[in-house]
Amino acid sequence: QVQLVESGGGLVQAGGSLRLSCTASGSIFRINTMGWYRQAPGKQRDLVASVSDGSTKYADSVKGRFTISRDSAKNTVYLQMNSLKPEDTAVYYCNVVLATTSLRPYFNYWGQGTQVTVSS
Repeated sequence: QVQLVESGGGLVQAGGSLRLSCTASGSIFRINTMGWYRQAPGKQRDLVASVSDGSTKYADSVKGRFTISRDSAKNTVYLQMNSLKPEDTAVYYCNVVLATTSLRPYFNYWGQGTQVTVSS
């Protein structure tokens, strides 16, 4: 059993900042990738940023504004969001790719989602 607990969403004015965090707990053997996706109303869920073995990936729309980081000792991933824009408004989902034992394949796990609303 694996649980992902997210925190840090909320309401902020354009130009402001928020920091999201997500902690994975439970039966974890090894984590491959940790990341964040977002989904706005009526749109598909898209990758925002991910980190794997020190390598990071960002959506073009957030490059230079968002920073993803990972604390491997705590199984926690952070998303620092600066210079927020109204178009960043969405539900943000934590995603973790992990294996629960050495014999099991890697599997995708999702958090419950946290709302980020940026007012103009």
